[in-house]
Amino acid sequence: MIFINNNISLDDNEVDISAIRAQGAGGQNVNKVSSAIHLRFDINASSLNDINKQRLLNSKDNRITKDGVLVIKAQQHRTQERNRDDAIDRLRSFIIDATYVHKTRKPTKPSRNAKRKRVDKKVQRGRTKALRGKVDI
Repeated sequence: MIFINNNISLDDNEVDISAIRAQGAGGQNVNKVSSAIHLRFDINASSLNDINKQRLLNSKDNRITKDGVLVIKAQQHRTQERNRDDAIDRLRSFIIDATYVHKTRKPTKPSRNAKRKRVDKKVQRGRTKALRGKVDI
């Protein structure tokens, strides 16, 4: 069971994790050991509710294929276990970010006292600048 937050959790069979060989330099460890992780998460076939599925599919992320499958490749660490944890953490953060509901902004008005202070400051600034003019002798 993969716990995303208090309301969302995924079953282990919803996420397909496979080990592959990592790319790049690293010598024998990279060349011989399959330490990178390829995580595939089918959004449409998941147990998430329809609203969260739609939010995930509407996110402009290039890791989502046309079929609605999120593909995460983790190869930062030397061991397969750490790469697996990294891939699951990235899946968790992606789902949390996509399903977060932002609060609606309530427009506010400045108070009467705030308006008065603003005008007073403008008047004072204008007086200060007026004193900088040429002096008549």
